[in-house]
Amino acid sequence: MSPNVSYFNHNSRDAPRGPVKNICCIGAGYVGGPTCAVLAWKCPDIKVTITDISEERIAAWNSEELPIFEPGLDAVVKEARGRNLFFSTDVDGSIAAADLIFVSVNTPTKEAGIGAGLAADLCYVEAATRRIATVSKKGAIIVEKSTVPCRTAESMRKILEAVSPSTDASFEILSNPEFLAEGTAIEDLLDPARVLIGAMPTPGGQLAQQRLAEVYARWVRPEAIITMGLWSSELSKLAANALLAQRVSSINAIAAICEKTEANVHEVSSACRLDLRIGSKFLEAGVGFGGSCFQKDLQNLIYLSLSLGLPEVAEYWKQVLVMNAWTKRRFSKDIVQKMFSTITSKHIAVLGFAFKADTGDTREAPAIDVCRDLLEDGAVVHIYDPKVSEASIDRALMAKGACSHTATKGKGYIVEPSMQQACAGASALVFMTNWTEFSSKQVDWKAIYQSMSKPAFIFDGRNVVKDVEALKKIGFSVYKSGVGY
Repeated sequence: MSPNVSYFNHNSRDAPRGPVKNICCIGAGYVGGPTCAVLAWKCPDIKVTITDISEERIAAWNSEELPIFEPGLDAVVKEARGRNLFFSTDVDGSIAAADLIFVSVNTPTKEAGIGAGLAADLCYVEAATRRIATVSKKGAIIVEKSTVPCRTAESMRKILEAVSPSTDASFEILSNPEFLAEGTAIEDLLDPARVLIGAMPTPGGQLAQQRLAEVYARWVRPEAIITMGLWSSELSKLAANALLAQRVSSINAIAAICEKTEANVHEVSSACRLDLRIGSKFLEAGVGFGGSCFQKDLQNLIYLSLSLGLPEVAEYWKQVLVMNAWTKRRFSKDIVQKMFSTITSKHIAVLGFAFKADTGDTREAPAIDVCRDLLEDGAVVHIYDPKVSEASIDRALMAKGACSHTATKGKGYIVEPSMQQACAGASALVFMTNWTEFSSKQVDWKAIYQSMSKPAFIFDGRNVVKDVEALKKIGFSVYKSGVGY
């Protein structure tokens, strides 16, 4: 006999479910860690265990130096840890004790096979579901926290039915996509714009939806907790990120026109923001979007469209990615052309490597592609980022096949401990992340200029430089994305 998975069987027996008292989160990464840390902090009577098979990662969560940099996260973790927040490698024990389980595992893009380069690889979601089915004897509410393709819950249901050895286990599957922006994740969790909870229209499904809503209602505004259908919730995350990425590519397309016409994209975007139909967010031109979500979610949406027989829809969303890749290549090409069409053996300081400020995340960071382009053209690249480790930079660049260079011990680049050291002797400064320290009034631009090779160039891909004329008076040649001079 199959376990009771009432979301998909309208005639099955719905087991009664009381309020949530024990939560397990499978996956101690960028989503699971901060999300469940805040949940534990706000719900001290609920036991929350974040579990992962990586002993190194769990050890870091239990240490004084957390594996993730996120403003405000340290304080939340240190207050709740040991009280009702626990980090453990005992995956099976945590699952067995839980009445609600967040599945917050990685869903990378497939690198081989059918859908390679577009489809999400759900092997970790499947593995987590199989483990839950095997270990959970009483059943649980299972919550999709990972970003997944539409109708993933249907596959999870089939696994639960086929694998669970217990006829008494009662499982419910919910969709509860995350909408965190790295750098403001704790702020987003404490006061979210919306919390989506998707369920199937069965009695058991609606009760499970209610139980999760009750947890969030402990601190989230009632009007921000939105209940909807399961498939709509799964698709909403992909749709939201696709639309945001579209805005970034759109303003970067306008920026390219501005540079050719001596217009200023910042003035153009300011005018557009005044139109209430457009709004003010994600209209900052630059060197393109990065991070783990936008590109992957667009790829998933493209693959979904193709699998549904909608090639025109797929092509439409593909162009957002095409524009983003072109924006990064164009930025690299402009650096070379403006530096007299050669950067061979020239020292170039890349300031910022994370895909955005206030995070140490380098996944799909535009800096990776720009550094690769500069290295391939023969530059000696000196990189500084206040929150990205040398090991993380090494992994990112070596994955992209960064070329070697005898002056830099075979790596082709040098990771510097400070902005000043990265700039010393440089022919150009390239801003790739808008860290506040780069635009601080404490920066001694005259000293930096004096330490550089002449002529000294600044290429601003993140709107870091505010007073261009002041820097020009010092002697810099300044180029900003989207500004024609």
